[in-house]
Amino acid sequence: MNQPLTMDISGIKVLAFDADDTLWDCQGHFEEATDRYCEILAPFADFETVRTSLFQTETKNMPDLGFGTKAFTLSLVENAVKVSKGKVPAEDVGRILELGRGLLHLPATPLDGVEETLRYLEKRWKGRMVLFTKGELLDQESKLQRSGLAHFFSRTFIVSDKTPDEYRNLCRDCNCQPHELLMVGNSFKSDIRPVLEIGGYAVHIPFHVTWELEHAPTFRHERLAELEHITQLVNLLNGE
Repeated sequence: MNQPLTMDISGIKVLAFDADDTLWDCQGHFEEATDRYCEILAPFADFETVRTSLFQTETKNMPDLGFGTKAFTLSLVENAVKVSKGKVPAEDVGRILELGRGLLHLPATPLDGVEETLRYLEKRWKGRMVLFTKGELLDQESKLQRSGLAHFFSRTFIVSDKTPDEYRNLCRDCNCQPHELLMVGNSFKSDIRPVLEIGGYAVHIPFHVTWELEHAPTFRHERLAELEHITQLVNLLNGE
């Protein structure tokens, strides 16, 4: 684990938070939906074959569909046709569509310690707190409202992907320099590596499950801290 003891964050002006799997569970619900999907397609292929094929379909569709529940649902249907060689019954296609629709209403219940941490920072931390997440606009906005956390953030940014250029845009929109930005998130690929690349700071809080497309090698860095729980963020910001 990266220790934050030598990371000087005294110049941080903007604290940006990821949403899915940082503030609330998202991937866990997608995993459950995928398991049910594999059960529906069990007459045509085993679980591992279906999951592998779905990952390939999602990867292929990413440039056109991007991230989010709606993109995932389209990939579910396309992959069902592929795995079944066009034989999947219309009734099962309907069940698959309902799986996707259900994900549009996942609870977005804040993870343990999230509310108390944000409440403390809202009162004690002098910088700005913003939400910076990727995905489909309506889906992400809806989850944020259901979570009850929207009032903690001065601004919300929803982008199609978290590239270095999008982090630079975030800095411009927040009127700060990259070295004045601290990003908090669970994905090393989306929340950590790009912000370090532009000269910012990052806090990695791993989630217990990671989407395959978010897998990426980790590394140590002088501007990176890795925490086990979001409540430890308070100590980090207090220099403890």
